[in-house]
Amino acid sequence: MRYKTLYISLIAVLFCSYRPVPTYTLARLKYNGGGDWYGDRTALPNLVKFCNQQLKTNFKPDDETVEVGSSQIFNYPFIFMTGHGNVIFSDLEARNLRKYLIGGGFLHICDNYGMDKFIRPQMKKVFPELELVELPLNHPIYHQKFDFANGLPKIHEHDNKRPQGFGLIYKGRLVCFYDVECDLGNGWEDAGTYAGDSPERRLKALKMGANMVQYALMR
Repeated sequence: MRYKTLYISLIAVLFCSYRPVPTYTLARLKYNGGGDWYGDRTALPNLVKFCNQQLKTNFKPDDETVEVGSSQIFNYPFIFMTGHGNVIFSDLEARNLRKYLIGGGFLHICDNYGMDKFIRPQMKKVFPELELVELPLNHPIYHQKFDFANGLPKIHEHDNKRPQGFGLIYKGRLVCFYDVECDLGNGWEDAGTYAGDSPERRLKALKMGANMVQYALMR
């Protein structure tokens, strides 16, 4: 009887100590204005696979699409936004996105080239009191699972300028990361999608993406 009681106790301890890994889904932000929000089509599934392998996350294999003004936005811890062209947030959408980010959500904006002049005024609608600031090289987002001592890696060439990582910081917390002259999303796409994007560049892009995901989940 004593051994049976001990066995049951051990099972109880093991059961109580087991903590299943939360299941998440990454989402792509759908916006109005005519810009190609659907760009980098294969990017998120590849990032998901890499994060599940390297970070031991439990993301569903397929990404989903969520509209800026939708209540469903609160179901996703990490949202990816990209494009080349125009972006328009209505007042309702700006308020909804603000609520999402203040409440713990994280937005990664990737300038696929030509997006910068459109997205900046729209994010100003979301946070009128904040400015997009270039993050210092010692910011934690560059030093998660993978170390980027020199900051954002250069993935895709646009105007022969250095890559820059900007952020919106609300009450000390980074809620939005914006990459310019880098194009991380291109680096996450299937191999061979873009000429000149070497395996080394793709790996750097995926590692930086994993850092962002880890930062978003752990902060």
